[in-house]
Amino acid sequence: MRLSEFVLLNEQEKKSTVLHRGVLLAKRSSFESMVFLFQLGSYYVEAYCNPANKAIEEYRMFDNIDFLSPYLEAIPLDNLLN
Repeated sequence: MRLSEFVLLNEQEKKSTVLHRGVLLAKRSSFESMVFLFQLGSYYVEAYCNPANKAIEEYRMFDNIDFLSPYLEAIPLDNLLN
């Protein structure tokens, strides 16, 4: 599925697609949300979840790897360099 096709899905279809076809790569905390990073083909989807009710409140899609920096910065490199 292309990014342009994913954007056109309704909320339930996005949730189903991410959970069944996406590959979970990482997670992080952001303010009041838990953010899960999925890869779908050649693009990425962030699912912003409310930790209180575990509902997905927002999807952010991108295909630019520059947006991966919050996840890459969280990887400790010290052990890899020794």
